[in-house]
Parts: sequence; C-alpha cells; structure tokens
Amino acid sequence: MHRVAILDDYAGVALDVADWSPVQTRSSVTVFDRHLCEAEAARALRPFDVVCTMRERMAFPRNLFERLPDLKLVTIVGTSLPNLDMAAATDCGVAIAHSDFANPRFRSVRDATPELAWGLMIATVRHLAEEHRRMRDGGWQATAGMALWGKTLGLLGLGRTGRRMAGYATAFGMDVIAWSQNLTEEAAAAAGARRVEKATLFDEADVVSAHLVLSERTRGLVGAPELGAMKPHAYLINTSRGPIVDEAALLAALESGRIAGAGLDVYDTEPLPADHPLRRLPNVTLSPHLGYATREMLGAFYTDTVDAVVAWLDGAPIRIANPEVLQRD
Repeated sequence: MHRVAILDDYAGVALDVADWSPVQTRSSVTVFDRHLCEAEAARALRPFDVVCTMRERMAFPRNLFERLPDLKLVTIVGTSLPNLDMAAATDCGVAIAHSDFANPRFRSVRDATPELAWGLMIATVRHLAEEHRRMRDGGWQATAGMALWGKTLGLLGLGRTGRRMAGYATAFGMDVIAWSQNLTEEAAAAAGARRVEKATLFDEADVVSAHLVLSERTRGLVGAPELGAMKPHAYLINTSRGPIVDEAALLAALESGRIAGAGLDVYDTEPLPADHPLRRLPNVTLSPHLGYATREMLGAFYTDTVDAVVAWLDGAPIRIANPEVLQRD
C-alpha cells in the first residue's frame, strides 16, 4: 500500500473535517500533530510516498527532498508554497499538487482571517488577554482599554481581506484609511476607505492592520521609521505574515512603550519559540496563526487535498504545479 503523511495537524482535526476514506481504503494514512524540524522530518517521512502539507507550516528545502527518496507527491494549500523548493521537487521527481481556490467549496469560508483579525483587534485594544490571565489568577480589573468608535483604522492592503476589514470598521463607526503600492483612490473609495500615503497612514491611524501578501516588496515594510511615526496610544495588528513587520523594530517599540501594543497572529519563526521575548511582553496579545484555522476552512483545504491524492492514486494527477515531472519515464 501507499503511505500518506498528513503534516502539522495541530488541532487534530484533519481526519474529522474531511472524508479521507477514498484514500484510507487504498493507503496507510499517518497524521503528525506537531511540527517536525527538518532533521526529524527527514527521518520520520522517509517511508512515505505522499506528504500532505498545511500552508507554510512545514518547509521543504532541497536538502529535505534529497533525503526522501520514496517521496512522489506533495500536496500544498494554494498555488505555491513560499518555503518549498519547487526546482528541487522537480529534480527529485516529486509532483506538487496545489489547491483550487476557485472551487465553490472555498467561497463560504474565506472570511475566516478577517474575522480573526477583527477579534484580535478588539482583544488587543481592550487588553482581554491580560485581564483574562488576571481573572484566572483570582484578580480583578486593572486596565482601561480603547474604544474603536470614532477612531481611525489604517489598512495596509485593501485586497479581499482588507476590504472585509473596511466593512467591519464602518459598522464599528471607524474612519478607514488605506495604503498599498498599487492602491488607487477609486478602489479605496469603493471599499469604503480613503487612500493615503504610507507615511500618513502610520501618522494618523489609531490602529494599523496589515493585510498584504509577503513578497520582496513587503518584507520589512513596517520598520522602525513606520513604528516611530505611530501615535503612542496606537496599536499594530498583524494577521498576514510575520516578516512584513521588522521583528527587532517591533520589539523595541513595544518594550519602550513607543506604541501602546500589538496583536499578532503570525511570526518570523513558526511555531514561535518557547523563549521568544514576544511571549513575555504584557502589551502584546498573541495567537498561534489561527487566521485560517477554522473547521470550515480546514475542511475545504483537506477535501481539496483528498481530491489531489485520489487523482494521483488513480494515475491521473490533477493541479500539478510542476507538470514537467509527469513527463519523465
């Protein structure tokens, strides 16, 4: 039988939210519920010919592909995986099957990330995590939060998630300003926002929320100058990707009280190391990359994965990102 590995199923839901029976009747399926470092992955995954990944949770560099001689198929969520070496996969004869976000099953679950972002924003400006810990320890109220009504939300990026955030902000009585490198005044207005220059956004916003794709243009986009321009009572929310914000600059701003706080769902290194200084700062609200991690969204992801694995088992692979690998003898 073929051997299939499901990686990084942190919540232990992979086999519950999708029907894996078409795979399980023809393969042995093993679920890994914790993150594997590269050396551990090279040992643990050596017997498998199919590996199913979840977003960027597991990196696949060339060195790992070369240490998995039996691997024939890797499934990914999305059309590409930034930390997967596609050329190495092709060189090693491994097909990469990507997801189909155009599939109707994804239409009803795409608000998972903006919902989390809005909840994280409220939790951050009202100090809910800190007060929750205090209540658990037998204490009582010790902070005064900030109301959102009448405040200004600055959106870095006004794509699908940013537009949804703008709608939420309007319902909460917030003024919305936005910036991205290609954003026009017309597109901003259509989303209920006002386009401003980047410097103006950081200067005027009471809350800055990032909703950009990580690329060479956006890596380190929020650095010391941007954080230094923010109001002392302002907050930064990041549910996009950790490296969009310069981590050292953010730590300095938080430790010095230059900004009031931050709400973070994403980090430079994930899982976030246990001894990371962000874990110790009282003015930071943290969540472990929960943006897309709903049962509905994961169900759509894993159902798409099952389709790809079954097609490969049938000898008719679908949605292959490196089709040249299929042309080999």
